[in-house]
Amino acid sequence: MTARPILTVPNPILKQISTPVTVVDDAIRALMDDMLDSMYEAKGIGLAAVQIGEPVRVIVMDLEWGGAEAPDHRAPRFFVNPEIIWHSDETAPYEEGCLSVPEYYDDVERPAKVRLRYLNRDNELVEEDAEGMFATCIQHEMDHLEGILFIDHLSRLRRDRALAKVKKIKRAA
Repeated sequence: MTARPILTVPNPILKQISTPVTVVDDAIRALMDDMLDSMYEAKGIGLAAVQIGEPVRVIVMDLEWGGAEAPDHRAPRFFVNPEIIWHSDETAPYEEGCLSVPEYYDDVERPAKVRLRYLNRDNELVEEDAEGMFATCIQHEMDHLEGILFIDHLSRLRRDRALAKVKKIKRAA
């Protein structure tokens, strides 16, 4: 397990559409472990494989992780080839951030509830309902699989502001 660098905008790999995984095998599980290490090191709650330069349809998430206050409280989740098979008409705004758009947060409106279908870490097909932060986070991460960043949901002015902030952070580093 190795933490890998997380790509940031405007890296063109982030705009690639990720390819499906044929089977969840040891290589995919090793990728998931690296993704988790990368996500935890960056203090995130979700990560798509494309964000570490692997454009395959894999997501890891941990909405229960305690962060700096409780680093050992972990409940990682794994999603391979996820798809939304239903979504509510009701939407909900949520202030989102992204490890690939560091230190920028903005409101995005998404369906409040979704039903997912995906393969888990054991290559089992799962259907599950999501709402609240889980629904927001899974939709955010699934956007990455399509080459979409949360800032793509914003007005041009707000998107340009986000990109300028990231460039400023990179220059300062």
